[in-house]
Amino acid sequence: MRTSIVALGAAVLAIAALAGVRAGAFEPVQQEEVEESARGGSGAEAKATAPKPMRVVKSNAEWRKQLSDLEYYVTRRKGTEQAFTGRYWNHHGDGIYRCVCCETPLFDSKAKFESGTGWPSFFAPIGKGVVKTEVDRSNFQIRTEVLCRVCNAHLGHVFRDGPRPTGLRFCMNSASLTFQDRAAAEAEAAARAVLESDPQPEAGAGEEEADGPGPGPEEGPAPGR
Repeated sequence: MRTSIVALGAAVLAIAALAGVRAGAFEPVQQEEVEESARGGSGAEAKATAPKPMRVVKSNAEWRKQLSDLEYYVTRRKGTEQAFTGRYWNHHGDGIYRCVCCETPLFDSKAKFESGTGWPSFFAPIGKGVVKTEVDRSNFQIRTEVLCRVCNAHLGHVFRDGPRPTGLRFCMNSASLTFQDRAAAEAEAAARAVLESDPQPEAGAGEEEADGPGPGPEEGPAPGR
């Protein structure tokens, strides 16, 4: 009897300890913390791969036409894909994970880690200002939702049980992401940099050259005629 009581007490303590860890993990994460977690080492990469963010707004009909059923359910209806079923939970490519809706660069593969949860997990976004957070009180719990700042797509949630250096775990849905290998991302960034650095002619510029100068004295009628 005494052995059974001791075992039961140990089990209760273990459950309580586990509950404490999970409660800490679910503690809301502030937007300032997310911005601070943006990898300082990849700041240059973020600037190189990300164009200037612009708001992308589309109707539900337009999103349905662009996305698959699962992508629409996750990103526009705040759904969640089943664990261990997504295309990126066990993906180890070197490159950039972009928003499936608007192609905004969101996460660098260098910040990806094995969380054992069945969803792709990152300890930081690729740079500041690419994601935003909101308090999610669905399913009888309080979590911190992560959304794309450009198109407002639901990406997943962020928790406080991640690895160093941030201690955060951005638990994302594979259906909310698309992957671009690093070589392609760098080539695209280089091409964009060339276009942005090449000044475009102003409207109306060169019209005088095209029309040419007006007729000179020798081309006009001779005096007295």
